[in-house]
Amino acid sequence: MKEAAKPALIVYDGDCIFCQSYVRFMRLRETVGAVELVDARSGDPRVATFQRQGYDLNEGMLFVFDDRVYHGDEAVNLLAILSSSSSLFGWFNRAVLSNRTAARLIYPMLKFGRRVTLRMRGRPLLPTDLDRSPDASNGW
Repeated sequence: MKEAAKPALIVYDGDCIFCQSYVRFMRLRETVGAVELVDARSGDPRVATFQRQGYDLNEGMLFVFDDRVYHGDEAVNLLAILSSSSSLFGWFNRAVLSNRTAARLIYPMLKFGRRVTLRMRGRPLLPTDLDRSPDASNGW
């Protein structure tokens, strides 16, 4: 009997309106099957595990697929490649970010936009010190 594939996992900042929209509009389930979404602010213990492994979630979201972790621009690049292009958002996402060079060049602007919107909404960055709460981080 064949073992069921593990669901893909996306770890993103739930306080970031861009991140929320991105994971909501992406039609990944149509192409890869089950996808688990984890808000990095939720207290899920896997978030701390990824941080201990050296992944800075303020520098990029995570996409775990086929037992490999993709971070930041690599994550959005692979997500764009694997996502369905059946919607206008999906088509645009795939057309732009499925190009590795484009994803690498655009991702710093996406990170900057996240930081600006978090600041405007009065939300802090995710804590990088695992012993501190999200409210104790410096916000930039």
